[in-house]
Amino acid sequence: MSGLPFTLIAAVNADPLYVWKQASMEAKAIIVVLFIISIVVWFVMFNKVVQMRRARKLNRYFGEEFTSQKTVLEMFDRKLAVEGCPLYAVYQAGCLQLDARLRGPTGERAKQHISLKNMEHIKRALENVVAKESLQLESGLILLAIAVSGAPFLGLLGTVWGVMNTFAGIAQSGSASLAVMAPGVSAALVTTVAGLLVAIPSMFGYNWLVHNLRAFTVELDNFAQEFVSKIETEFLADD
Repeated sequence: MSGLPFTLIAAVNADPLYVWKQASMEAKAIIVVLFIISIVVWFVMFNKVVQMRRARKLNRYFGEEFTSQKTVLEMFDRKLAVEGCPLYAVYQAGCLQLDARLRGPTGERAKQHISLKNMEHIKRALENVVAKESLQLESGLILLAIAVSGAPFLGLLGTVWGVMNTFAGIAQSGSASLAVMAPGVSAALVTTVAGLLVAIPSMFGYNWLVHNLRAFTVELDNFAQEFVSKIETEFLADD
């Protein structure tokens, strides 16, 4: 092995398995933790992408149906169900409130108009559903934010710890040659690489999901306002 060129020795020593063997127990523990975090991050990102694409598709379908109906309660009376659609959840909540206020003591829909006070109750119900749907779409993003901010520091902790152990070993052995230092330093640096490999995809995924979440929130707010406007036009009594 002593006759091999230095570059060949470096190539052999750069093998991930070799670096893993040279890593301390602390560094290995941090790498395992980062690996688990990476699995969770990719699982969350995949689920959120599927959820948002499905929600966008259902919103488009529901929006076409809502625009084509002649009266506010037409789809509600037809019992059209679009489960998993955020716009439908807002529409359903508003229709339930409106329908309850149009029914008389006998339980039949006898009234033709609602009061301004009833309209305020409907608005508050819609606002609650919009907030609830936004929070549901936002669920899980905190894990990505933690990975973005925490993974690099975990990796840095492993690197500093590994370098500290390497220099402590050199001080005890009294030898400071490159052959003694390189394995420990390379094994220490791999934790920083692992932290960045977790943080970088999490950062891109988090930013993409936040952008889409804002678009969904704006869409929900706009729909709620349009829905309220149609209810007021059709059912609000003129004082």
